[in-house]
Amino acid sequence: MNPSVCRTLSTICFLAGISSIVLSIGIWWFLDRDTSEARAHAERFGIFIGLWAPTLLILSNRFDRYADKARILPGMDPRLHEVEADEVK
Repeated sequence: MNPSVCRTLSTICFLAGISSIVLSIGIWWFLDRDTSEARAHAERFGIFIGLWAPTLLILSNRFDRYADKARILPGMDPRLHEVEADEVK
């Protein structure tokens, strides 16, 4: 993968991780809580959504690091890699 694809994936994973946190809190807070069973469901569902946040943030970090260490891979056009390297600077 080239650095720009890795940076894009890193940004997407970061935004998805932050969204997971916000969505988890929103589900827990705003889901219908008329009965104790509904409250328990809201808590479990909010926790389930929130569990994705660390994974997505770690993936974001890994893609960012991979973009820093990206090199020309077999089959890549070296001229494209030079243009992307100039854009990063």
